Amino acid sequence: MKFQFSEKYKQQKDAVLTLLSNFESEGELLNDGRRNVIKVLPLDGHKINIKAFKIPNLVNRIAYNFFRKSKAERSFNNACYLLEHGIGTPHPVGFLEETCKLLFNKSYYISEQLEADITFRELILDPDYPNREEILRKFTAFTHQLHQNNILFKDHSPGNTLIKRKGDGYDFFLVDLNRMEFKDLTFEERILNFTRITSKEDMVAIMSNEYARLTGIDYDTVFVPMWKHTAAFQEKFYRKKRWKKRLKVS
Repeated sequence: MKFQFSEKYKQQKDAVLTLLSNFESEGELLNDGRRNVIKVLPLDGHKINIKAFKIPNLVNRIAYNFFRKSKAERSFNNACYLLEHGIGTPHPVGFLEETCKLLFNKSYYISEQLEADITFRELILDPDYPNREEILRKFTAFTHQLHQNNILFKDHSPGNTLIKRKGDGYDFFLVDLNRMEFKDLTFEERILNFTRITSKEDMVAIMSNEYARLTGIDYDTVFVPMWKHTAAFQEKFYRKKRWKKRLKVS
């Protein structure tokens, strides 16, 4: 067994390990559990979020044990990196890995539970959502902050940014952190990073306008490729969903 805890939670290591040992039978389930299992459990008067990653295939069970960092360890390291660079994410508690007969088995990433005030999907579904444009512009500025810090968040999608109201403004927090790259980003990589956010052209137009303002680039230079790549990605995504549905019916 391999584990690591953040400095803030080192004194609560034993309590967290006890929660992990009872993970199968305790806690509030947050998802359907078909892939990974996410639960919320109490810890000394507050709540923590535990994500149990499914046991990987045989190749990755070998790779994660000897050659690569697991999704849980990457999530923990990436969370620490984000906080060091002033990027919002639920505070990391720690991670734990289990092995069985020299093969990687289960892994867990633990973080503080953060309740969102707003989900990005609400902005997609309700064009009249209060302060919708302001939130979109703030979200775009948040994404620009990632890019300026050489952070490529590969799972930049509606469900992976939590939005909290703060006074008259909004704070943004990334979750599902295991897929990131840290490097100088090209203009194309920056634009492509928006393609999974929404299929709504009006939302893409607002984000393009704000990103152009923040970078000093002409609006059309941002919007044209952003909408082109967004439309292509969304068409591919929904085409894949349609085929899956047909195959299940047949």
